[in-house]
Amino acid sequence: MVDTNINLSGKVALVTGGSRGLGKDIALKMAQKGAKVMICGRKKENLDKAVEEFTNLGLGVIAKVANVGKSDEVKALFQDLDERFGRLDILINNVGTNILTPSLVEADEGLWDKILEISLKSAFLVSSQAVMLMKRVDGGKIVNISSNAARKASSGMGIYCVAKAGLEMLTKVMAVELASEHINVNAVAPGMVRTQFSQPFWSNEDLLKEVERAIPIGRIAETSDVVGAVIFLVSSLSDFITGEVITVDGGSMA
Repeated sequence: MVDTNINLSGKVALVTGGSRGLGKDIALKMAQKGAKVMICGRKKENLDKAVEEFTNLGLGVIAKVANVGKSDEVKALFQDLDERFGRLDILINNVGTNILTPSLVEADEGLWDKILEISLKSAFLVSSQAVMLMKRVDGGKIVNISSNAARKASSGMGIYCVAKAGLEMLTKVMAVELASEHINVNAVAPGMVRTQFSQPFWSNEDLLKEVERAIPIGRIAETSDVVGAVIFLVSSLSDFITGEVITVDGGSMA
């Protein structure tokens, strides 16, 4: 019999970009399941608001300011995490950015570097540090937050598409390389999710209707739809799953 009552008690989790939106909701759910959670982000005011929300729900969280696209800040983040907890069991590489861009070949080099740094390089830097702590406890779970954009080109989102495609291959390569260390590496790829990140799209009623017509279930995702897939992947229910991408898009890529 499989016990589907997921309990993360005793686990330590880190969520990048965990101060708001999907990252915050993932962190909240893991804390509700018993995990000790650290979140990081670039803006202190957003982190402070998240801590207040956790506190109002009777949950604890550690919040750290860090730009996870910068190696020195990542090392400082993990030094603090190590000093506080001495271990890491779960990593959610959630941080990302989607800046509307012109034609890919016309895009500014600085914009290319910025989007790749935040949406792809950060996962490489953070995972490299995380693995060292996970090895101490003989394993762990890494979940990368990807997007349908990794497999479907979209005008105005070209650099973001490239970054997320790279993230999915990073997922597969790490899964193969880390399997012998009992570290599972998977990804969740949502379609449009109702968060501040995608608000310019879903707040436009005509555009929202157009998007929803292409989704068999007939609506865009709520954060809870994506959180469920993530919690499954960080739990013991997914111990024999690695190198996979779970698409959470209401059937739009079917």
